[in-house]
Amino acid sequence: MAPPRFMGLTGRPLSLAVSTVATTGRELGGLVRKSVRPLGAEMSTGFLLFGYDQGVMSGIITAPAFNDLFTATRGNSTMQGFVTAIYEIGCLFGAIFILAFGDFLGRRRAIMMGGTIMILGVIIQVTAESNATPLAQFIVGRVITGVGNGINTSTIPTYQAECSKTSNRGLLICIEGGVIAFGTLIAYWIDYGASYGPASLTWRFPIAFQIVFALVLAIPTYWLPESPRWLLTRGRHAEGTAVIAALRGLDIESKETVLQRQIILDSIAASGYAGQKSTPLKACFTGGKTQHFRRMMLGVSSQFMQQVGGCNAVIYYFPILFQESIHQSHDISLLLGGVNMIVYAIFATVSWFIIERAGRRKLFLWGTVGQGLSMVLVFSCLIPGTEAAAKGAAVGLFTYIASFGATWLPLPWLYPAEINPIKTRAKANALSTCSNWLFNFLIVMITPILIAHIHWATYLFFAVLNASFLPVIYFYYPETKQRSLEEIDIIFARGFVGGVGGGVRRVGEGGIGEGSGVEVQEGGLARRWKGGDAYVRAARELRFLSDEEVEEEQRRYGLVVEGGGNNALEADGSEVVVAKEV
Repeated sequence: MAPPRFMGLTGRPLSLAVSTVATTGRELGGLVRKSVRPLGAEMSTGFLLFGYDQGVMSGIITAPAFNDLFTATRGNSTMQGFVTAIYEIGCLFGAIFILAFGDFLGRRRAIMMGGTIMILGVIIQVTAESNATPLAQFIVGRVITGVGNGINTSTIPTYQAECSKTSNRGLLICIEGGVIAFGTLIAYWIDYGASYGPASLTWRFPIAFQIVFALVLAIPTYWLPESPRWLLTRGRHAEGTAVIAALRGLDIESKETVLQRQIILDSIAASGYAGQKSTPLKACFTGGKTQHFRRMMLGVSSQFMQQVGGCNAVIYYFPILFQESIHQSHDISLLLGGVNMIVYAIFATVSWFIIERAGRRKLFLWGTVGQGLSMVLVFSCLIPGTEAAAKGAAVGLFTYIASFGATWLPLPWLYPAEINPIKTRAKANALSTCSNWLFNFLIVMITPILIAHIHWATYLFFAVLNASFLPVIYFYYPETKQRSLEEIDIIFARGFVGGVGGGVRRVGEGGIGEGSGVEVQEGGLARRWKGGDAYVRAARELRFLSDEEVEEEQRRYGLVVEGGGNNALEADGSEVVVAKEV
């Protein structure tokens, strides 16, 4: 039997067809041909649009033509912050919408909806006129555009993770995160070019240009396959099997297709919510062998740290920072902002080539050190208040954006999408995105006010925050590079069995129970794990598994219960060695 087809294609031809449809397909070139599966380039368009909208206000908010129409923004740092940051509130609403309805809609329909809503919001913004209430209309349009973006950013990483092979999942989602920088780069230079045009063009054209990206995202997605994991969760086994086969270019009845389907179904069963078409929110706050709450908090904390580390204080307000802190003209500030975004985009591609070599933990740690030291350089050079010293602060802003682009830009979009188990992935990823937009709003809102009132201490504030991230990452973030989504489930089961925070972990009802102390026997060897790093150690010590070994380990740790008995079974039918109290 021939492999199933989407858009009339299957396997690599389908990958290349989607890549040419996407605006980023040409840019990714040989990288797409070698390793990117069908959805990589197409889904990157959603994040290209995200990056564009993130940067477009930077050159507009202080433009004379914009201030002439929206008079409340002229010289008012609070209003400038509000008009810029209100977009994040819309994004938060979009993420909450996916939290409530994402499992019902599915991944494809949510993405198409998000793109359509963004187009509506853009139209509302660019049609604001002085004979009505332009600022109110513009704000409403910003919120609606944000809703669409919140839907997309909550859905696309999940969709990508669920449709990618283990070997390139990190690369694909890093590409998505990395093209945020390319979108911001495009926005900065369009802002700069439009500043020399007619007054109305100065701000209307840069905002209207978003429609191009939204159309390229929403229309081709109609012909893409749905997530196979979502289909299997909904009980649509025939469709899910067909998508697995199409993504891999295999027959529906091939051994690899059947094995992949069974592994996913086992993972769904292990979640404890098999048969439910929509996972209840309370599932994200449970523990046990699947560790839903811990995994959700890892994703939420990564998005939180990305935002409060100061990234959007630099991205949204780079021209303002140069005008207010380093005392450059508006035109020079826009030009330097464009140059800074070139640096940003160049370093954003670095993670594409090292994500599966260096891993997530190392990049998180390296990026945090780089960002913190850059902020130290900025505030130290601003303290003297001289023009010569201020040039050192400019260097600090450039090194900050380089460090951020190579590490913290893509990682918080990748980590929640892969760290969460299949049944809570959509809701947990939406919660992490809510964290992103909530603290994004906070930082974007307060940055102009902080710059106006405490000056160089703003950068000291961000330096201290970055330093505080290091112990959290080191002790609590397990490595996930080159792990299948189902292997990650096993890592957390191992960490739980290993005795995080004390307590007996014994294989019993449902696989694993709790008590007050633990000794786990594996292969005749007794071991005791203590402390918050048990999951980090579990990830480090678990060897890479084949598909067959994944299925065996799922049984070993009680993630699959066979025959209706109480104990988890080994592949040969024998029971796992029961943990004993010590």
